[in-house]
Amino acid sequence: MTRKLIECVPNFSEGRDMQIIKQITDVVEGVEGVRLLDVDPGAATNRTVVTFVGEPDKVMEAAFRAVKKASEVIDMRHHHGEHPRMGATDVCPLVPISGVTMEECVEYARTLARRIGEELGIPVFCYESAAYSEERRNLAVCRAGEYEGLAKRFADGVKPDFGPAVIDDYTARTGATAVGARDFLIAINYNLNTTSTRRANSVAFDVREKGRKKREGDPITGKVVKDENGEPVWIPGTLKGCKAIGWYIEEYGIAQVSMNVTDINATPVHVAFDEVCEKAHARGLRVTGSEIVGLIPKKVLIDAGKYYLAKQNRSCGIPEEDIVKIAVKSMGLDDLRPFNPREKVIEYILEDSDKSPKLVDLTVRGFAEETSRESPAPGGGSISAYMGSLGAALGAMVANLSSHKRGWDDQCPKFSKWAEAGQDLMYELLHLVDEDTAAFNRIMAAMSLPKKTDAEKEARAAAMQEATLYATEVPLRTMKASLKVFGLVEAMASEGNPNSVSDAGVGALAARSAVLGAFLNVRINAAGLKDREKADALVSEAAEIAKEAEAQERKVLEIVNAKIG
Repeated sequence: MTRKLIECVPNFSEGRDMQIIKQITDVVEGVEGVRLLDVDPGAATNRTVVTFVGEPDKVMEAAFRAVKKASEVIDMRHHHGEHPRMGATDVCPLVPISGVTMEECVEYARTLARRIGEELGIPVFCYESAAYSEERRNLAVCRAGEYEGLAKRFADGVKPDFGPAVIDDYTARTGATAVGARDFLIAINYNLNTTSTRRANSVAFDVREKGRKKREGDPITGKVVKDENGEPVWIPGTLKGCKAIGWYIEEYGIAQVSMNVTDINATPVHVAFDEVCEKAHARGLRVTGSEIVGLIPKKVLIDAGKYYLAKQNRSCGIPEEDIVKIAVKSMGLDDLRPFNPREKVIEYILEDSDKSPKLVDLTVRGFAEETSRESPAPGGGSISAYMGSLGAALGAMVANLSSHKRGWDDQCPKFSKWAEAGQDLMYELLHLVDEDTAAFNRIMAAMSLPKKTDAEKEARAAAMQEATLYATEVPLRTMKASLKVFGLVEAMASEGNPNSVSDAGVGALAARSAVLGAFLNVRINAAGLKDREKADALVSEAAEIAKEAEAQERKVLEIVNAKIG
């Protein structure tokens, strides 16, 4: 199950007074579920870039509080710095990380912008993908004239998207803010087997979207070609949404192509890597590896790993850790120094910061021992989800074995898709292992609520019903996910490597046990619901799934037994 995550990268007009900066970052860290990733102050620019991440609603709340605090502790009337700016919070972009589309991120940004304008009374311009007009996609247009030019712009009729179009005593302190939605920017450097900055620049100009100036005759020393307006004519590079230059890194003793990928949808990082390799090779150079600067979304490495696996005609339906390893090795991310995904990938950093123990992190032996103890959880619901995950894992295993079977190379893409489907189901069901125990713990927490007064009794009863409903819905989700396993194992029993047909059969047995085990949990938890209409509907839906699972199991076992003979 993909967690919804967005990143927020507000820039505040204070880079020298760490006490002021800390007041702002403290309110960010005060929002539960938000992780502060980086605070980067600059004295010369008098500006601090703050990076935090979390689920959308929590990030929006943290961003609003940060903007509010900045408006209280920063006075733009006294601000000076080298970087362009127009407000205490100069820009506040939202970036989709996982489980969130750009369209959704735009709506989040506009909602945040409206709240800042209406509740804080700060003029707000929406920019990048959140812009309401094409010209305001460009931040420079929104920030024209900077802070000092705001009063004249408003007097000339320019209106922000939200908030007042006036500079008074309050807005003179706060200035204006730009709120936007944009793609994640990836900073990546490509290592070359040369010390020549000029040659590195040549490769950079080959690939960057802007390209290079067109010249007459010699492409380096020739006269620059100009258009009818006297402006230089440019030859575009091959990569959309990419900026690049060449430089020499004394620390490593090599030249690099330093690139910012500003649109990872138009140009994924692995595509950029291959293109730089090709252009370098054409100039007699070789890319020896690359280094990623800063943090990245997991998608960057997963997409890269799957891309290189597909080029090798290998299955992409393997564990996530293995896919990431392929990406790291394929792009030489560990060329200059060790590359640890747990320290570079945003989702992994968030996972590691969650210190709550998880059942799925236990060893097989530890999981069995924990189940055997006198505590009621983990119980049948978690065990059912785990059996379902094993069924999906067996289906993925048969698909992977089939994709690598000698003489079946032409069928690799088909089996790879089945293996990927199996991996997705496996991870979904592994998530439900802990979710089922968490649902039980909700009931226990509700039971421990006070019940002395009528109000407390009413609140406790409502909490009990809410927790019981959730504890009924979670095993129903396990049933639905486990039922999908049958499509996988049936295909593998029919079309997969015949030497592994018994494994497909065991997968069907595991999936059927998962469905029926979770069905028992649906029934026992639904019995505690006062809303009998809802309870009966949930049990009825679950009964149909159980019936279908038993039929599907028989169908798969018939295929398996026929092949075994």
